Amino acid sequence: MRIITHSAEQTEQLGRQIGARLKSGDVIAFSGGLGAGKTAMTRGIAAGMGLGDDVSSPTFSLMNEYSDGTLKLYHFDMYRIPPESSAEELDFTGFYECIESGGVTAVEWSENIAAALPQGTIRIDIKRISDNEREITVNGDDRF
Repeated sequence: MRIITHSAEQTEQLGRQIGARLKSGDVIAFSGGLGAGKTAMTRGIAAGMGLGDDVSSPTFSLMNEYSDGTLKLYHFDMYRIPPESSAEELDFTGFYECIESGGVTAVEWSENIAAALPQGTIRIDIKRISDNEREITVNGDDRF
């Protein structure tokens, strides 16, 4: 699926549509440069999952968790994780534990941990076309 959005609001709306289709155990791998809209998309995903839209970038905390008491979204930012990191170093972040927990895991800068992403990962590439426009490509199973 490839879509052009014309505002942050449209990017979030697409995220809501994706979030409504997610299931326990899904992993989402985002790619896209600084300011592409990865956090805006995650804000929409959280809203689509029924978790509200109070989502911020986990750049400094590495991971933010959003939950309604039963459903969880783990939002990682792997920008500061070197691509050559070992599985043991990545384990320190809690990444593997979150994947195994049954929640939904969203990973910004997923290219830094590409080898660690599980089979069946939903891949979302966001390309900045202009200040407001984004080209968003979603690759996943038949839900997308």
